[in-house]
Amino acid sequence: MRFVDLVSNSNTMNTVLFDGPDRNALLPLTYTRPVGLLRIGILTLAEKWERELGSVPQFLTQSYLQAAFPFEPGGVHRYILGGLCPNPGLVEAIAELESEQSLWSGTHLLAFVSGMEWDGISPLPETERIEFEASFHCIRRPWDLFKLNAAELEADFERITAGRQSAPISSTNTVLGNRIFAEPGAVAEASVFNTLTGPIYLGVDTEVMEGCLVRGGMALCDHAQLKMGAKVYGASTIGPHSRVGGELSNSILTGYSNKGHDGFLGNSVLGEWCNLGADTNNSNLKNNYDEVKLWNYERRGFERTGLQFCGLIMGDHSKSGINTMFNTGTVVGVSANVFGSGFPRNFIPSFSWGGAQGFTEYALDKALATAARVTERRSIELDDIDRAILHAVFEQSAEFRSAY
Repeated sequence: MRFVDLVSNSNTMNTVLFDGPDRNALLPLTYTRPVGLLRIGILTLAEKWERELGSVPQFLTQSYLQAAFPFEPGGVHRYILGGLCPNPGLVEAIAELESEQSLWSGTHLLAFVSGMEWDGISPLPETERIEFEASFHCIRRPWDLFKLNAAELEADFERITAGRQSAPISSTNTVLGNRIFAEPGAVAEASVFNTLTGPIYLGVDTEVMEGCLVRGGMALCDHAQLKMGAKVYGASTIGPHSRVGGELSNSILTGYSNKGHDGFLGNSVLGEWCNLGADTNNSNLKNNYDEVKLWNYERRGFERTGLQFCGLIMGDHSKSGINTMFNTGTVVGVSANVFGSGFPRNFIPSFSWGGAQGFTEYALDKALATAARVTERRSIELDDIDRAILHAVFEQSAEFRSAY
């Protein structure tokens, strides 16, 4: 969903997350959001920086997204690469930057402070260069999200729970270890939580139905739900207002997405407003145990991931029908509808309709009508700005549909 209630004051230093050079390599997840709104661990990248620096970030992103994620020029800005995950050393180095200073890791720009206006594309204003030599996490490819999720779950758990006391959970549950934290309104009954392998976080008004088996680390974000008998392996993140059943392993649901029934999802990332039909399964390991290749929009071809385990990457508003099977290393764009028997191709462009037997274009007006019905079920309106973003994605992704 859109980042709202932005705070800006021309007399103070504003934090601005800019998309950076890896934005296109993070498609389809960044078709509909700035890089800084990717979720990893418990929080989005923007929420992490807000907690660390004490100011709500603005976003310097693509022009068609800027109406939804405003950027207010003027004053001195602290620009931070949107894919950066904060750690203590990085936060300290960025907080100490003075006006017209920049922080680098080799050839990679991490942050800079300037009172000059910058569009995120033009050459950087003249700054004093400072080298950052310590380690850090940066999201440069979609698979980085699940690959780094265990470490970011640990960091966010400490970030959120330090100095706080968990709400009580029912005595009908079995808890191994003591690294479980429940926010107010969290409900869990007759389930097993193993925190010996990582922390478990239950957000505000979450529900864990009876018979669930949860192996940390796991984040069940605000208003999310685990269905009866769900099996969740670390390190997994179930974003706000999402619902999960069946088996989930090392995967992230960004928010407002559903995997409500049996079926396996592993080493995967889903955007918002996705729905996986009953018994949808994905492969996360090739039969020959070979390295997985994944579609890269920027290269317009497949690239090596260096991973043996890599599953499904799915953009916002995409759906799968009952019994859908996704092959190892499949990328599905925005507003695709995938169904039928057999394994569909492992790159499915945005606004595609079909399956293993072939695809046709999903007409924009029909896709928008479906999206409006889906969001309305959660009492959220698909407004003109949302529609304009999806229209822009439809046009930008047309070249990939020409291969049908």
